[in-house]
Amino acid sequence: MKDPLHHDPIDILGEVYEKMYESVADNFHKAEEKSGPILHKLVDEAKEEAIKLKEVSEENGEKLAKWLKRDLDDAVNYMAETGHELKDWLGFETSLLESGFIDLLLRAADKTTLKLMQMKEAAEQASTYHTGEITGPGTLVCDKCGEKLHFYKAGKVPPCPKCHATVYHR
Repeated sequence: MKDPLHHDPIDILGEVYEKMYESVADNFHKAEEKSGPILHKLVDEAKEEAIKLKEVSEENGEKLAKWLKRDLDDAVNYMAETGHELKDWLGFETSLLESGFIDLLLRAADKTTLKLMQMKEAAEQASTYHTGEITGPGTLVCDKCGEKLHFYKAGKVPPCPKCHATVYHR
């Protein structure tokens, strides 16, 4: 971002991820039609805006868009398929998140929206998370040893602290 005091590129990517998410959630809530393709279009628009404002490079914008689509698809599919709440997908109590962010999550993924999306399309792809990627809030589970990593805000996925593996799932 444009803050000269910020030097950690991972923190910057996490901040831009959250800003893109906020834009997507707000615009998705306002959209008349709610579907996966609309959600992905909004992510692409948020990515283009971040690149245009020089918050991220085109390469990092592409990565953030890919990761944001993955996280949103994963949350929507989980709630639609299981009927569980957002806090179950996150893997921790939602009161630990900033209220503005959780409000946007809940507005974008309300039950009506989930039912409409579930009826319109099948689950798209399995969600795999890799070390070095940025993820939004939630809990990732190491595919190798089952260690849980809790993300209370967007951040870089590290190697597993227990076994050093690099692949996770929600």
